[in-house]
Amino acid sequence: MGCHVVAMPYPGTGHINPMMNLCNLLVSRKDSILISFVVTEEWLGFLSSETKPAQIRYATIPNVIPSERGRGGDVANFVEATRTKLEDPFERPLNRLEPPRPSIIIYDISLPWAVGVGERWTIPVAALWTLPASVFSVYHHFDLLLQNGHFPANNKIEDFRSVR
Repeated sequence: MGCHVVAMPYPGTGHINPMMNLCNLLVSRKDSILISFVVTEEWLGFLSSETKPAQIRYATIPNVIPSERGRGGDVANFVEATRTKLEDPFERPLNRLEPPRPSIIIYDISLPWAVGVGERWTIPVAALWTLPASVFSVYHHFDLLLQNGHFPANNKIEDFRSVR
């Protein structure tokens, strides 16, 4: 295997499916790509029956966030948990993944801590934006919306480190 991609999707259907689609496209283009697709143990249970190419391997991390089945009852707590509780479990097994050493981390834009993991491990990172392009444009130009009085909000939107 030549290139080892570590894929870290946000733990939700609207994020995991696009990340898996990207991974399927990558391995369909080049046989020498190995992908470690990182999911929680709960998500592995949802995905394990799905057929996937041999070059895509699941890597699991513990269920440190609220269950997918009940997260709708407390979305704010779920989002906070994905931002504060997934980083350490994601980083710990990086040195135990199948060789070769990871070449790149592809992460969901909703998991900004992945940039720091890549920096600490000197692994390049690439963000996957799973939302519509119009939402990206709003975030990217939010300062102009405020500056021109189109959005009279006093609150700041948390910065996505990858969107500049």
